[in-house]
Amino acid sequence: MQELFSKKQKLSFKESTAKINIWQGAVRSGKTYISLWRFLKEILEKKDEEGDFLLLARTYDSIKRNILPLLNSLVGSDCKHFFGKREIHIWGRVVHLIGCDDERAESKLRGMTALGAYVDEATILPETVVKMLVSRCAMGSARIFMTTNPDSPFHWLKRDFIDDNADVKTWLFTLDDNPEVTEETKEYLKRQYKGLWYQRFILGNWVQASGAIYDFFDTSLHVIDESPDGADYSIVGIDYGTTNPTAFILVSYYGDRYPKIVIEKEYYWDSKEKMRQKTDAEYADDLKNFIIGKKINGIYLDPSATSFRTECIHQRMIPRYASNEVMEGIRFVANTLQIGMVKIHRNCQRLIKSIQSYVWDSKSTISGSDRPLKVDDHLCDALRYAIFSHFYKRALTEKVDWDKAYTEAMGIDMTFPPVFTSPNINEYQGIY
Repeated sequence: MQELFSKKQKLSFKESTAKINIWQGAVRSGKTYISLWRFLKEILEKKDEEGDFLLLARTYDSIKRNILPLLNSLVGSDCKHFFGKREIHIWGRVVHLIGCDDERAESKLRGMTALGAYVDEATILPETVVKMLVSRCAMGSARIFMTTNPDSPFHWLKRDFIDDNADVKTWLFTLDDNPEVTEETKEYLKRQYKGLWYQRFILGNWVQASGAIYDFFDTSLHVIDESPDGADYSIVGIDYGTTNPTAFILVSYYGDRYPKIVIEKEYYWDSKEKMRQKTDAEYADDLKNFIIGKKINGIYLDPSATSFRTECIHQRMIPRYASNEVMEGIRFVANTLQIGMVKIHRNCQRLIKSIQSYVWDSKSTISGSDRPLKVDDHLCDALRYAIFSHFYKRALTEKVDWDKAYTEAMGIDMTFPPVFTSPNINEYQGIY
């Protein structure tokens, strides 16, 4: 019979008695699973103490999507949901659910005193939020349990918590530390990540972003001369500029055919190059001509382009503000290109050149932040707005065929271990 827990999982469960405990390493390596077991044990051990617990993630939606299904599988009906209050009750203990998508989330923690906390994907939370959380869990025996994938070696989490902090215990997880992952799945995941992403998400290394962002891009693999006939629908990504260039990308979706997604054509207007700045009305007219004859299922616009959006609405087009999570968006676009879901038509010559010259900003990486160099990146931004906003963000909330295809392609296992119902977590088989 296969062991439910690996040696690394058992070790981290036993040793996680520090004020701050961090599970770091590769994707699909069992970090979340064992850290949630440990968090549940903490709740049980403090059943006679007064106070509440906290559960933090980048957004409230990510808590509902990534953490709550697994918690439900572990404690079943003993986990009660109160979404209006943004809290859950586990064995009668209140756990507050807090989304921390920007620096302002730090104010949500002020004044609280917690018995303990769980943090999902700590590196993508604002530094001020985590620092405030530490102060909220400083009293008595309160402990913090965190998970994270590696990031830049200069990231504040590594600098201030993982490296040489006497109050922190940490464990590095790889794919071999998850007994549920088969050798076939390991090899599949290894093939899907290249360069920076392979180092961080497969090997679990904290490495600096440098060089080309899409360093795997190959025109012989990713560029096509002809698109399939009859797209199911199309979407548009727009990076808007006044003194900077304005760029449109037309993306067509082909359902169950191959390639599934094709970048069909591009629009690019550089006022400095053309020696003339266009008005919002002119850009809106250009957008109308750009999409004429196409079945458009979404227009995703640079979130800062409020005046242009107003003009588009005036002309009976209603763009949605695009999701502007840069690193997550870049990683998603990279994955879709790598697994062959996205192809670029050869007539998008400017986009192809932009992808090939799209590089990391070396100055920002030294400060612990990964950012693209802001030079000739407008078409790449438009591409990210469309692909990430529609095929990732939208798929999280709507039942679309592409969501299933992506889930299968990325090897995401949506099944969970048996429901835990024992009143004593220590008695559960294999935990010690």
